[in-house]
Amino acid sequence: MYRCMARSVCSGGRVSPAFVPPSWTLRNTTKERHHRLAEQRWHCSARCMSSAARQRRALRSAFPVLEQPLQPIHQHVYEANLRNSNACHKKYVELSEKVRIGGGENAITRHTQRNRKLLVRDRLRLLLDDEDFLELSPLAGLGLPYGDIPSAGCLTGIGRINGLWCVFIANDATVKGGTAYPITVKKQLRAQEVAIQNRLPCVYLVDSGGAFLPLQSEIFPDKNQGGRTFYNEAIMSAMKIPQVSVVCGSCTAGGAYIPTMAEEAVMVHRIGTIFLGGPPLVKAATGEEVTPEDLGGARLHAEVSGCVDHFAWEEKEAYEYTRNIISTLNFHLPEEEEQDEVETKKRKAEEEPLHSLEELPGLAPRSYNYSLDVRMVVSRLTDGSRFQEFKARYGTTLITGFAKIHGHLMGIVANNGELSYEAALKGSHFVQLCDQRDVPLLFLQNTAPTAALTLSTAQAEVNSNRLKAQGSMMSAIACASVPKITVVIGGCHGADSYAMCGRAFDPNFLFLWPNARVSVVAPGHCGSLLPSDSEQEEEKKKKQEDDLNRRLTEESSAFFSSGRLWDDGVILPQDTRKVLRDCLDIIKQQQYQLSTEKLQSTLLRV
Repeated sequence: MYRCMARSVCSGGRVSPAFVPPSWTLRNTTKERHHRLAEQRWHCSARCMSSAARQRRALRSAFPVLEQPLQPIHQHVYEANLRNSNACHKKYVELSEKVRIGGGENAITRHTQRNRKLLVRDRLRLLLDDEDFLELSPLAGLGLPYGDIPSAGCLTGIGRINGLWCVFIANDATVKGGTAYPITVKKQLRAQEVAIQNRLPCVYLVDSGGAFLPLQSEIFPDKNQGGRTFYNEAIMSAMKIPQVSVVCGSCTAGGAYIPTMAEEAVMVHRIGTIFLGGPPLVKAATGEEVTPEDLGGARLHAEVSGCVDHFAWEEKEAYEYTRNIISTLNFHLPEEEEQDEVETKKRKAEEEPLHSLEELPGLAPRSYNYSLDVRMVVSRLTDGSRFQEFKARYGTTLITGFAKIHGHLMGIVANNGELSYEAALKGSHFVQLCDQRDVPLLFLQNTAPTAALTLSTAQAEVNSNRLKAQGSMMSAIACASVPKITVVIGGCHGADSYAMCGRAFDPNFLFLWPNARVSVVAPGHCGSLLPSDSEQEEEKKKKQEDDLNRRLTEESSAFFSSGRLWDDGVILPQDTRKVLRDCLDIIKQQQYQLSTEKLQSTLLRV
């Protein structure tokens, strides 16, 4: 019967008159056949999906090449920008060296010889696979009202442990003895935010003396202050984001909760201690003298209290324990051979930009008036200088389009003038398009120095339309669920910066070039915003304007911004492509985590 029906189907669906089964038999056999075919299709699709997962590859692309060489007409602007970039680079090197010294020579000697501890960067060398890690906000804590706190008293960043990207938060006890200042808390919270946003495992290297009491009002009481660290630990655990703590120094007062709330904790003999109040406080309260080791040492917490899970005789052993703990996490990274094959194919697919990255410092504008066509910057960041521009003839003061950076497909949004009504509509459209296609977004920000003035009825109408369009673009960016990276290559001023995914719009990462300026209005452009009621007040207005411009010049610099943690760090223009590659690799890692949500278990009745 089946052979007969198969032949009839193949011959166009006509049933042979030699055998005509009853209608009920036909219905049953048809139902069985549909069921069997459906099952076969399901198995086939499952095999195809698994095969596709093993042999996944990106779609081929042949984006047009951006031919943007330096022209003689650009030379005077390029040279002026280069002089400014060299001056900024010199300051960047000076501040970086100051940060690397930490608390100074005396503090380093005391830390290594008297306390017999490793320096924080030596600890990271033992913990991480290599020294090629992405450090976050290294200049944080410099130039603050309460003094310089190099690196805010802790190093944060993202590095590989057993091939897995992990966030690390490592206290530097050479800086003020590991005491936590308001900027320290802010930096730790930002690192936890990065871990949450990108679902990265988090490792705490704790060596903290607790809060700096004279500034307790800025550390303890508010929502995004000290207690938020512990709240984040609980939330990260609920989200199945792994956390490991290494106690390699003091954990006093609030710092004691960090290892006890982590999923696994390692503690080093003799140098690690955990207690709410140290020996001096015990003596003051009870008159009893007790050693730090007896009060809260590694033996006590490993053998008696159970606060820690692994006892290490020395620091090197502690980091070996930590690396082994990371190897137990439920991530399924590509096998080494497969990874090598993927990397080889990726390198072949990648193309270096046609134009040199070393030309980028000369394209970094010293001010808005020295901005060159932003396509020149794009062509020095993308693979093969290729760029598929979107709406090239509409809203030309905003450049949008698709490109690849180290093989990663990205949507690029870059300022090329004032963010006009048409440009904002175009930006809103493009952001929603990338969100629809799950394409990460890169914003290259260089906004106008001040808002457009309203000097006529026609201008008022233009500004009103622009306001509505920019509001639409802000909504699109705020609601976009794709990863977003922002690099401020020039100015970050006014409401235009919000529409270009400024800090308030929660990008995954935000970096500044050394020449960048961050302020409500750019220096030299505040005069039109000051009131002037009479001619007699012109002189007073001039003085007020000069004072304000001096303050804006100081407070808008990239180093002032980074010192207050308004960004994730200052990066050199020629390093931008590498930093973007690391960020994209980090963001992409979460796809390898096998267990991201807990399923409801079956109720078993006894």
